[in-house]
Amino acid sequence: MNENILVGRNIHVPLTCEKCGKANPEYKGVGEYKCSECGYLMYDDFGKVRNYLEVHRGATQSEVSRETGVAMETIRQFLRDERIEITAGSGVMMQCEICKAPIRSGRYCPECTKVVEKRQNAENSSGHKSNVQGFGMAQRGESGARRFKR
Repeated sequence: MNENILVGRNIHVPLTCEKCGKANPEYKGVGEYKCSECGYLMYDDFGKVRNYLEVHRGATQSEVSRETGVAMETIRQFLRDERIEITAGSGVMMQCEICKAPIRSGRYCPECTKVVEKRQNAENSSGHKSNVQGFGMAQRGESGARRFKR
């Protein structure tokens, strides 16, 4: 019995032990799960990809997908999330989403990452406090006692 669940961005996670069938194996980290009943090790999609790449450095995305059974879109998402990266010297590279420079993982090159982070920091610091209202915050337009006499 090989039950698993789809979580997050189409990542398969084992729900039951593949060997003894006990439910809810314990998560050990980096995509690895261990059955508390029989000790059998299982892997989610990230664990399968990581283990394959440790043995087969420089494997192509299609080769990893074919050998592990993990969807190519899931592998691309691991690359975008910087959980894995293309090996140095590879003939295939990803492109920065802004300037199209070659990158090994992530969404942006280092230069564009700085620009995006500065923009996000400016947006967070400029508009955050002015829009906050609620418990403990002063309401605009009405002062203390007047707010409560309706």
